[in-house]
Amino acid sequence: MSLRDGAYRANLLKSVKFDIPTISVGNLSVGGAGKTPHIEYLIRLLKDYINVATLSRGYGRKTQGYLLVEPQMSAQQVGDEPLQFKRKFPDITVTVSESRAFGIPRILMDAPETQVVLLDDAFQHRSVTPGLNILLTEYNHLFTRDFLLPSGRLREWRSAYRRADIIIITKCPSQLNENEKTRILKEIKPFPHQRVFFSYYDYGRPYYIFDARYIADLQPDWNVQLVSAIARTEYLTDYLQEKVESVTILEYEDHHFFTQDDMNEIKATFERLQSDKKIILTTEKDRMRLEMHRPFLMEHNLPVFALRVQVRFHFEEGDQFDQLIKDFLLNFKS
Repeated sequence: MSLRDGAYRANLLKSVKFDIPTISVGNLSVGGAGKTPHIEYLIRLLKDYINVATLSRGYGRKTQGYLLVEPQMSAQQVGDEPLQFKRKFPDITVTVSESRAFGIPRILMDAPETQVVLLDDAFQHRSVTPGLNILLTEYNHLFTRDFLLPSGRLREWRSAYRRADIIIITKCPSQLNENEKTRILKEIKPFPHQRVFFSYYDYGRPYYIFDARYIADLQPDWNVQLVSAIARTEYLTDYLQEKVESVTILEYEDHHFFTQDDMNEIKATFERLQSDKKIILTTEKDRMRLEMHRPFLMEHNLPVFALRVQVRFHFEEGDQFDQLIKDFLLNFKS
């Protein structure tokens, strides 16, 4: 990692800049920082005003190369997160490519009207120099307390945070005071050019994964079976445990493609719940992979609902974050 970083700083390895605004959202650790909800936040912020495109690696997909994502595709073809973007925001351009440096020119060929490209999980992809670099780090797993793989979960040295323009402390508690904010700022020691924000999740009403018109309201006497294949589930389970009577967790590795054995396990676990008031909950990202087992889930009348999530900012700084993004775009010079 040190040799690679030194090679880029000495221009022995070249990084490409593009004549179109690019915003990178990434983290130093392996998964779990909340990249997907923060990309969605940026899409919602921008999509009604300019033409937005996203570029992801398409982690876990069974295909290779550059692909333009369409709603009818599967997670196996394009990855769960890009498919989620396209399903939720069908009017934007969503793409996957292992090479960001190759993917951006292809986007401009397929969608020449594109005005900004959001780079998903691209902090370590030094082959492209983004116009704006956003680094995420979890409130309960700050990069300042972590170590490089394999002893920890960092993908590169802590000092790499210097490349960020904006740092977001994600998955904060819903209530956060100024003293805690000050303590974290002292620990991170942001550079003068960096702005630091604190975000948390606002969970919405769960919807049936095969027909979003069917909405559920979580009740205190419900028993929830949580099916999750995301990097860290504690933030979600803490939320659920305050809302319902009990939470039974079936947890799989991040981006796991569910097998028939997994479906049988989900069914058996759900049937063992001794309650008439029970429901299966999952994340929107997991929904993209669970839907490949639609015939089985519908045949056995398994009530699988996905939980909506949106990013909010503490200390009433959402408008300040929005303005930073707008100023970057308005002042961008190719």
